[in-house]
Amino acid sequence: MTQSEQLLSQLEANRVAELDELLTVLKPKVLAHIAKADPNSPSYQKGSLGTYHEPAVLKEKFFGPQSAAAKLDKQPQGNSDELIKTIDDILEYSVNTWNPGFLDKLYASNNPIGVVGDLLLSVLNTNSHVYTVSPVLSVIENEIGKKYAKLYFNTDTAGGLTFPGGSWSNITSMHMARALRYPDTKAKGNGNHKFAVFTSKHCHYSVEKAAILLGLGSESVFKVAINEDGTLNVDELKKTIAQAKEDGFTPFYINATAGTTVFGSYDDFTAISAVAKANDCHFHIDGSWGGNIVFSPTQRKKLAGAELADSFTVNPHKMLGVANTCSFLLVPNLSHFQTSMSLKAPYLFHGRENDEDNYDLADGTMGCGRRPDALKFYLAWLYYGTQGLASRVDHAYAVVDYFVNLVKQDKRFQLVIEDPQCLQVCFYYKPREDIHDLTAVTRYISRELHKAGEYLVDFSPNPTKLDSPEFFRVVFNSPILSKESVDGLYNAIIKAGDEYTE
Repeated sequence: MTQSEQLLSQLEANRVAELDELLTVLKPKVLAHIAKADPNSPSYQKGSLGTYHEPAVLKEKFFGPQSAAAKLDKQPQGNSDELIKTIDDILEYSVNTWNPGFLDKLYASNNPIGVVGDLLLSVLNTNSHVYTVSPVLSVIENEIGKKYAKLYFNTDTAGGLTFPGGSWSNITSMHMARALRYPDTKAKGNGNHKFAVFTSKHCHYSVEKAAILLGLGSESVFKVAINEDGTLNVDELKKTIAQAKEDGFTPFYINATAGTTVFGSYDDFTAISAVAKANDCHFHIDGSWGGNIVFSPTQRKKLAGAELADSFTVNPHKMLGVANTCSFLLVPNLSHFQTSMSLKAPYLFHGRENDEDNYDLADGTMGCGRRPDALKFYLAWLYYGTQGLASRVDHAYAVVDYFVNLVKQDKRFQLVIEDPQCLQVCFYYKPREDIHDLTAVTRYISRELHKAGEYLVDFSPNPTKLDSPEFFRVVFNSPILSKESVDGLYNAIIKAGDEYTE
């Protein structure tokens, strides 16, 4: 019997022992990975953020995709020692998002309870498509969806379901809009309609992808001009809809944003809702990024008018730090999911008498297989409480305020948005007056920060002024960010800028 056959035989004999052995080996490695990135840990290591992805840089720790592929190109041999070494490599050569210097994307590190939730889902390894195989998880998703939705909507019928990411929540909302307003499209397609979608020039690209996926085509998406603060210009929205009607289009969907990807802007939901009602359009809010300010009594005023929406996308895996992925689509009437999605599939959805709610959750989606992501949010909300989630949001905003006040006192920094509405700060840094290529400066400093392994920050062109220089877009979303770490970023930018030469 070969080694791999012996191993397989042993594993089949006692899977409990097998899992115990693997977890025993894995636990100290995972804890060490997190500890070296946590400034509050005695094992903290500066420069522990992770790899620097540039093919030309082939160092022991910072390497490009080709080097990574070569390192992980291993033949399956049933070798547990090789498995452990591979786990070590994965941890070593990955970006450590537990590091407070991870300021690059709209998500930050997981929460400890998030690891527990993901582990529990893996142990259960079930599909939340029908109640019979996921009874508890189906009930949890239904109930947490209702509780979550009622933070946004003033209805007793509100609820929500999870989808694999904010893009799919947005895409689903567009399908719902078409199916609810034009029911014959479920069977006959678009027919003679030239459906039109309206959104701002700062919207997420998933709005356009949704139109492509639904067979409307990208040219059916009308991107409306924005105001100086990055919000959708409502007067221009009215004009754009009127012109589209003259051109033979059927307006049916308006997308607004709560926390745009680049600037973090919040649209005027009350005004946009009035336009939607006047034109018989489904009013959707993409709050994937900024929607969870609903937990903060001091910030939630930016969501004024959101209760008027027909659907709302929001991602706990972003601002709330729930484990990736966890995205909800919330609606004021939970029955709209089944109305717009359900098909007769008696081989799968058997139904139960006297159930007022749908517990075969996939009957309210366009898919079938569903990971029960709602559990992760349920456990986090249960563990931290409403006040705990509010504190996380408020802490992040306090860090933003601290950084903004810091750079406003330094003329070398120039804020793109003077008063950021969400948790990202967009700015230029010009180390000397004789420097002209700010895009080059931005990219150079960004790379140098990452090379040092202490800060990973993003940069972006202006979505509406693509000929303008690229600027820093730093996202202050980590729950362990402190004034000291922000001061460290400020000083690191200055140091890298001093070393820049054109």
